[in-house]
Amino acid sequence: MILDTSKYKMEIQYFIKSRRFSMRIFKQLLRMISYLFHISFIFILFVQPAASSPLSIRSEGMHLKVDLVVDGLKVPWGLTFISANRLLITERSGSVLIVDIEKGTKTILKNTPKIMVDGQGGMLDVALSPNYRNTGWVYFTYVKSVNGEGATVLARSKIKNNTFYKWQDLLVSKSITDTSYHFGSRIAFDESGHVFFSIGDRGVRSNGQDLTNHAGTIIRLNLDGSIPNDNPFVDTKAALPEIWSYGHRNPQGLVYDFSHKRLWSIEHGPRGGDEINLILPSKNYGWPIISHGKEYWGPVSVGEGTSREGMEDPFKVYVPSIAPGSLMIYTSDTISKWKGNLFSGALKLKHINRVSVDEAGKEIKEERIFESMNERIRALTQSPEGWIYFSTDSGKIYRIRP
Repeated sequence: MILDTSKYKMEIQYFIKSRRFSMRIFKQLLRMISYLFHISFIFILFVQPAASSPLSIRSEGMHLKVDLVVDGLKVPWGLTFISANRLLITERSGSVLIVDIEKGTKTILKNTPKIMVDGQGGMLDVALSPNYRNTGWVYFTYVKSVNGEGATVLARSKIKNNTFYKWQDLLVSKSITDTSYHFGSRIAFDESGHVFFSIGDRGVRSNGQDLTNHAGTIIRLNLDGSIPNDNPFVDTKAALPEIWSYGHRNPQGLVYDFSHKRLWSIEHGPRGGDEINLILPSKNYGWPIISHGKEYWGPVSVGEGTSREGMEDPFKVYVPSIAPGSLMIYTSDTISKWKGNLFSGALKLKHINRVSVDEAGKEIKEERIFESMNERIRALTQSPEGWIYFSTDSGKIYRIRP
């Protein structure tokens, strides 16, 4: 708006006359003030729309933009499409809802189980069964109270009339502690009828090397929750048979690459030392014996070193930590030069992290995109048309498209 100068004009006139300034100089001064306010108004008028327009980037020679789809959510933790226009979303606070991305409507689903919401725990990941079109099963990880302490749970349910039915807790993990962090947890499926899910060490470092509990492990089950006969520790008395790999700190990203039949995870290190790992059966990924991170209380390395015989070295290490909250592999031709790349949401360094990988599983390039958004980016998913949707801890869902 333009400032009303009438009040100031009277005061300035008195001031100038009292000091025998000419009216000509006074009028020139007023014209200059009016001109400056007009210029300011025009600047605001033209700059504001540009600031609120979709953010665009260039990556690998491609021009891409990101636009807001929906906001007003409560830490949207997991995302998956159940149809072309309907996005199923978990909120860490305990709700599960469906968002119609064309209409912008939100529908909270009924009959969710009792969720323990504590610190990093609550309703966590969501994923559709590989045979969802035939069975209708939707898989979840969430935190359940067991004797007043939180355990990460793998569950599945069906949805009808916006209500859950046939809810089944497939595995209430043996991972309880009195802490409120490092629950994991993400879900992935392979092509052979197995479901994987990750669990953090629950804030007790020794859990990472203890095969008698599920904390600090990646679990492998059949789709109905039963234990596969070929799991690596099925015949090991001092180990739980559901465990696929161990020595993990807090894996909050898990994805299966169907093209190369390999499982990837990404996990939080301590201060520095976040890791991407290629997950193999029975392997020990070292936490807390080996790490690239430092103690939070000082510049002291965690563990005895960064490598040790009999333990797996990470595929990639992030120092300083980006704080990864998810992992996705892009499989569409829509954004062609991103096909086969790994994507992670970064919570601390606030960007989407892109890593391109060759056929042999070696890193080619890392790119950090959308840093200027200054958002804690949590989950990512790919839409049926090949666009990428991602959530922020501030409660927004964004879409990346050409």
